[in-house]
Amino acid sequence: MKLLHIYPQKCIGCRTCEMTCAFSHLVGEQPGMSRIRIASDPLGRPGFSKVTVCLQCEDAGCVAACPANALWRDPATGAIYHKPDRCIGCHSCVLGCPFGNMHWEEATDFPVKCDLCGGDPKCAKFCPSGALVFK
Repeated sequence: MKLLHIYPQKCIGCRTCEMTCAFSHLVGEQPGMSRIRIASDPLGRPGFSKVTVCLQCEDAGCVAACPANALWRDPATGAIYHKPDRCIGCHSCVLGCPFGNMHWEEATDFPVKCDLCGGDPKCAKFCPSGALVFK
């Protein structure tokens, strides 16, 4: 199974990954919420950016916290997905992620997290510095 590898020392803080992610998860005809977050170094130094994205934890806190069983893991990609038809909107999954990688998208009123773009993460595909690699 492939994994999304993050090399923060290579991140140049360009936020191409955030933009690519948002455009890969449209809400209607508008970009959705990015599932990856970049906190650039306040001094502008390359290699000091913080990359935050779902770790697809083996024993995922978001899955354990969901009382409606609205989250499931795809065995082919290893990514955890959300079933909107089962979601009760309680925000427990957001609170259950110990790393803060599950977010609530107001436009859809559902939780969002990295889904590895179905096994072809666009953030890694378009990262110009090689900070994100899917292998």
